[in-house]
Amino acid sequence: MEDIGTLNQSPLHVLDLGTSNADRSIPVSYPRVVVGIVDGPVLGTAPRGVDIALCTEPTNQAGWVYVQDPNDALATLEHQAAASPIAALTLAQLMRMRPHLDFEAALTAESLAYATLQSGSVFTTWLKQRPAPKTRVHDGDAVVVVRNDDCVTITLNRPAIHNAMSVELRDGLCEALSACVLDNTISSIVVKGEGKSFSSGGFLDEFGTLPDPATGHLVRMTRSNARLMHQLTPRLRVELHGAAMGAGIELGCLGQRVTAAADTVIALPEVALGLVPGAGGTASLPMRIGPQRCCWLGISGSTIDAPQALAWGLIDEVHP
Repeated sequence: MEDIGTLNQSPLHVLDLGTSNADRSIPVSYPRVVVGIVDGPVLGTAPRGVDIALCTEPTNQAGWVYVQDPNDALATLEHQAAASPIAALTLAQLMRMRPHLDFEAALTAESLAYATLQSGSVFTTWLKQRPAPKTRVHDGDAVVVVRNDDCVTITLNRPAIHNAMSVELRDGLCEALSACVLDNTISSIVVKGEGKSFSSGGFLDEFGTLPDPATGHLVRMTRSNARLMHQLTPRLRVELHGAAMGAGIELGCLGQRVTAAADTVIALPEVALGLVPGAGGTASLPMRIGPQRCCWLGISGSTIDAPQALAWGLIDEVHP
């Protein structure tokens, strides 16, 4: 087989940034995830020549991920990327492209990548092995909209499934946001979740239920809550709590102001399923935390808490 990097060697290309001049662009097609490490203090923002930048001393400089033990961090990345190499590489490639794309183009690139990965071996194997979906009965509307003068509150209302983004919830949110886009008399929009979580991400019971990946791409392009929230950003506040994972944080970070309760837990778990974020996360998260930290979250499978999200600028406030 032709040498195509991540399929027949380590999916990672590791650089010691103490000795390497990595401040250069990575070709989008480069077939390995480039990880740079500085063992000590960093000077300036993370270099452009790495997909993930690790450092062993805390820093406020953009792009860096502080890790106590770089060997453990590398082992985690290696393990996660090796289990789902094409998805990990695809996420890195999307992040390499992100600085050159506007929001709409980034959404399109993400959706096309997501559709391609749905035919990959990791995702199709996961689909075959997952438990049979449970029969669920829900009470009330999936999305509750309340207007008070010029302010609108939109509440995700499927607490029994931690507001996982089912078709019903996605379409209800899309309808509510579309109405807000068309109504200039609304000055303030708040999006929040009922129950223990803001949103735990995609509703796994419905994964793979569309006729084919091409149809899924069309649905994502025509019913994009990320696009609508991006249009509403100047008027939008998002209140996170509990699980804000996958679609939960991909959409949740799009407010002009994003607050999080102290119990908020944030993650991008899609790569482990052989996918990349599919609700707009590769377009939205880099606007707040940059492509390198987004790449770290997706490939490592790590979770971060509210204080860490605040330090990175992913949220604007932690409240009790």
